[in-house]
Amino acid sequence: MSKQTKAKILVIDDEKNILFTVRQTLEPQGYEVHTATTGEEGLRMAAEENFDLVLLDLKLPGIDGVEVLRQLEQRPRRSQVIVISAFGTVTNAVEVMKLGALDFIEKPFAPRELRDAVRKVLSRPRQGTDPGNDYNGWIALSKRCAAEGQLGNAMAHAKHAAGLEPDRPEAFNLLGAYCEMQGKTIEAQKYYRAALELNPGYLPSQTNLNRLVMKKSGPLLLGQE
Repeated sequence: MSKQTKAKILVIDDEKNILFTVRQTLEPQGYEVHTATTGEEGLRMAAEENFDLVLLDLKLPGIDGVEVLRQLEQRPRRSQVIVISAFGTVTNAVEVMKLGALDFIEKPFAPRELRDAVRKVLSRPRQGTDPGNDYNGWIALSKRCAAEGQLGNAMAHAKHAAGLEPDRPEAFNLLGAYCEMQGKTIEAQKYYRAALELNPGYLPSQTNLNRLVMKKSGPLLLGQE
């Protein structure tokens, strides 16, 4: 989505410094940013206007972010959602993706990280509008992007797949592999372990995790090799 379309973004967070940072980061990119400091206020605003994207904190006064996400996903006019939270674990990310969030950003975040996440989510086809919008289709698209060196897009597509079917391990293994490609070995291990929690016998994640932990050499398995 280009600057000219002036995508409307709703930020629901009770921290004034976060609201300020988001405005300072996104408004110069051409986005129209609206803010709410409680879940109740955010839901009211989302009912009154159409937003292309909601940036949602999990820990809010009154209705918490998880309940806000549930209610947003039940509405006929569904906005795409990125969760932003100081409680950034793989388990939390899996849970919010099950509820419909498309990405999870851990606080504190760098402006570039926020800009990239917003751009990637807004550039995706809406759910139900793309013929390849199924789990295997997104996994295949993710692998194609990785093969072309587009790791940012590959990560985004794998996260989308995880949101579609969060009980399958393939997407989490891919996310681990992409983190490993970028030298983020701790994050890679978290994703491999998340995949193994879903399927303890999933061989690609077993192999990748063992190689990382034991500091062995060997191929990086993306799955279905």
